[in-house]
Amino acid sequence: MAIKTYHSIGLMSGSSLDGLDIAFCKFKVENDIVLNWELLKAETIPFSEMWYSRLAHLPTQSALVYAKTHVYFGHYMGELVIDFMSRNNILPDFISSHGHTVFHHPDKRMTAQIGDGGALAATTGLMVVSDFRTQDIALGGEGTPLAPAADKYLFDGYDFYLNIGGIANISCNANGKMIAFDIGGANQVFNGLAYLADQDYDKGGKIAANGAVVNELLREVNSIDYFSKKYPKSLDNQWVVQNLLKIYREYPESVENRMRTAVEQLAEQTVLSIIQIVENERLTNNKYRMLATGGGVFNSFLIQRMQELFKEKINLEIIVPKQETIEFKEAILMALLGVLRLENIPNCLASVTGARRDTIGGAVYYGTGN
Repeated sequence: MAIKTYHSIGLMSGSSLDGLDIAFCKFKVENDIVLNWELLKAETIPFSEMWYSRLAHLPTQSALVYAKTHVYFGHYMGELVIDFMSRNNILPDFISSHGHTVFHHPDKRMTAQIGDGGALAATTGLMVVSDFRTQDIALGGEGTPLAPAADKYLFDGYDFYLNIGGIANISCNANGKMIAFDIGGANQVFNGLAYLADQDYDKGGKIAANGAVVNELLREVNSIDYFSKKYPKSLDNQWVVQNLLKIYREYPESVENRMRTAVEQLAEQTVLSIIQIVENERLTNNKYRMLATGGGVFNSFLIQRMQELFKEKINLEIIVPKQETIEFKEAILMALLGVLRLENIPNCLASVTGARRDTIGGAVYYGTGN
């Protein structure tokens, strides 16, 4: 079979609402194998104040407002992509979009990511692949995490893969079987607490580093049922806001102490999650390697606490890649998922989500040139 080359744009709007991540990538594929790939250009375009507010408040709006926003956001992303292509003089074969998650309730067999693929295709004139989660959920899966597809095809050679975004999740290549799940709230919690200190985020973890762990608060958060639940499991953005962030915001302690406790809680749960995987999957390595990506990696105090806790429990080395991989791994993932969809290769793995079978997720909308 001949080698196929794809140039694709991946779009990711994360729960931290910092903007739209755009990654222009090149992939070479042969016989269901990604031979090689490159990140050619990437950028995060901040949302306007109007769009930040609209996305933040959408879960409590009417069905009509939700439906209109779904369409408008598709057109808006299209406008941002057109500007990105124009400034960088590029033309991809297609766009692959995650959209923005508003609701995620796999226990109710539903998930909802806004950003209408048809509107995105109409605005850009390009083929669009979107809606990657719904079929997996229809088959009894969690619909997430999707990251193990990138871990499997693009970042081979590690035992664990940690992504610290608005929500932190962990993936593992367990003797050829990919498994993954959400660990807990991350930047959504940290940014929400930083706001109380008139900061957009806790740069380098400086706020947390000046605080002390509040043991009663730590026990209260750790007692939440989710943290004792076995994988596969996943979290909803609103659950993080209404449960985790609400507890931290309302607890009568200084911002520094609450932030320090939140960092400790995530670090502890990350270590416990990895130990759970090692025990459940009967892994026997003398040493493990973990690739860490996502904006939370820049929180050096959080990474320091993880390293310290790992030393007490397990021989694991945290690998921090180059900055563009840290920042744009999820957008790169989206670009890959579109390639896998067009190649009819499974891009949502049942071993990760708990679905009845692997799925080839993604609805295809054709542009004017297709």
